[in-house]
Amino acid sequence: MPRKVKAVPRAGEGKRGPDGYLGYLVRQAHVAVRAAMDKVLAELGVTSPQFVVLTMIGAYPGLSGADLARLTFLTPQTINLIVGNLVKAGAVGKSADPAHGRILRLQTTAEGEALLRRCKVRVQEVEERLAGLVGREEEKVVRRWLAAVGAKLATDR
Repeated sequence: MPRKVKAVPRAGEGKRGPDGYLGYLVRQAHVAVRAAMDKVLAELGVTSPQFVVLTMIGAYPGLSGADLARLTFLTPQTINLIVGNLVKAGAVGKSADPAHGRILRLQTTAEGEALLRRCKVRVQEVEERLAGLVGREEEKVVRRWLAAVGAKLATDR
């Protein structure tokens, strides 16, 4: 006799809630955050991966594509595609590394900096919604935990 099919719980309920696997809950949160970011960035014609790439290039000028792939958890192929599109859009420039001519160093252009500022204003709305889910002290704990998860699991690879 077939088992009765259970209704799939909404996000935050059942195994999709506090009793769920931590890894699944982190993934569920990631997907929700990415969707929210994509929504607020869409009017600017920017995807959340493009925003992350532009943010890291702005924060660490002179990164190589390989550095960027490691920082953003994206494949080198995806980085090449995103960077290529950002270069075409005039947001990112490339220059040859003085010591290793085959390595291209990336930097934001003035247009890229302006785009990044507009993106950050929109992403700040999502950040505020996230922070509003917990108090200040809880947020510090969540931030430390998420950073520790990334650091611990990265070193375990």
